[in-house]
Amino acid sequence: MDRFLSSAVNRIDAKGRVSVPAHFRSVVLKRGYTELYALRCLDVAALDVGGLDLLDRYEQRIAQEDPFLQTADDMSFYCHGDSSFLKLDQDGRIGVSDFIREHTGITSEVAFLGRGNFFQMWEPGRLAAYRAQARARLLQLRQGTKPGEWPE
Repeated sequence: MDRFLSSAVNRIDAKGRVSVPAHFRSVVLKRGYTELYALRCLDVAALDVGGLDLLDRYEQRIAQEDPFLQTADDMSFYCHGDSSFLKLDQDGRIGVSDFIREHTGITSEVAFLGRGNFFQMWEPGRLAAYRAQARARLLQLRQGTKPGEWPE
């Protein structure tokens, strides 16, 4: 398996570390990631986490913008200034730093959510609420209704 799939919730230990789920660690090893790039999500209280390929993807998108326009500057500000590298120790744990806690609201547990080429870190209650919202939106699409409408 070379994709981040599924979800798991792990407790933060007494030293402020959380174990990355084993199936996520196997993807990290298979892809040869030596560092994890983490970016605070714009629209939700979660972190996107992946290897340098995730950062490369964002930088390629920034390069498509006119460097003299505000959009390129804002994108660089966000992708470079609102991000951090996370260290994965030899036992597959990440230190849950203030960078993580301030944006996500994580306190004692971390929810990990696979997103294919990257994974996300969430506060478990916030992930549960977002999961319910996303499912409701998809159900409305499947039923052919617009958000807020009821099927006939």
